[in-house]
Amino acid sequence: MRYVAPARESVDPVVHARQPLADWHAYADCLRRPAWPSVVELNALLPPGAGHRFVAQTRDLLDDGLHYESRIHAQGAIATREANWHDLFNALIWIRYPAIKRALNARQVAEIAHMGPQMRSRAQYALTHFDEAGVIVALDDLSLMSLWDAHDWHGLFWRHRDAWRDGRARLCVFGHALLEHALTPDKLLVGKAIAVHANGRPLDVIIDQCAGAIQRGDILNDPLDLRPLPLSGLPGWREDSEIEVFHRTVACYQPRRADRIYPPPLIT
Repeated sequence: MRYVAPARESVDPVVHARQPLADWHAYADCLRRPAWPSVVELNALLPPGAGHRFVAQTRDLLDDGLHYESRIHAQGAIATREANWHDLFNALIWIRYPAIKRALNARQVAEIAHMGPQMRSRAQYALTHFDEAGVIVALDDLSLMSLWDAHDWHGLFWRHRDAWRDGRARLCVFGHALLEHALTPDKLLVGKAIAVHANGRPLDVIIDQCAGAIQRGDILNDPLDLRPLPLSGLPGWREDSEIEVFHRTVACYQPRRADRIYPPPLIT
């Protein structure tokens, strides 16, 4: 069933104090005030010389016949529906993580040139899945990988929950659809993740290095490159995740398929 975001005025304020939206407090004015931000206001948040801008998605704009990604590549114009949660979160990702957005766009345009506008490659599906639901997970403790590989969610999020609190496992939620779904308090969130061997590097450095890996085509060539990550199990993200029985019974913890093999963590 297609997700329908709540009306702006009916969003429960509690969601903004809880992850992943708590990490977006710097953009509270765009997210919490009664009035929707305009494309003019969103453009004002871009740094000088950004090379891209938000434009209202109107019928006149769409009549240019360009593919959404091709318009961004050729004109720097990001078609944005006004008063729309999905497109607002997409705009905020462009503002906060432009290097990854540019890398995804460059790859999409290259695939469109190869496949044509009517067909989609395995790489395009992977790029889109990451764009919508992507998470970057930086691991200093690689022993967690065996738990993740086996879908041992109880082990990953309960027995080793301290790893998510003390920095041995860090993450960045990149997918704008994930942020939109987080507006519904009881929604169980599952991301599509890239695992990275952090080796002590800051998360912002890892994010930029992931952008380079995407741009070069080192990753996101197949949807199976992405790992499911039930974000609702992360310590502190939900009140009920602080109780062990949650990690034994929650519906978003799916077993691994017998034939499912995941790629090793990215080393950038």
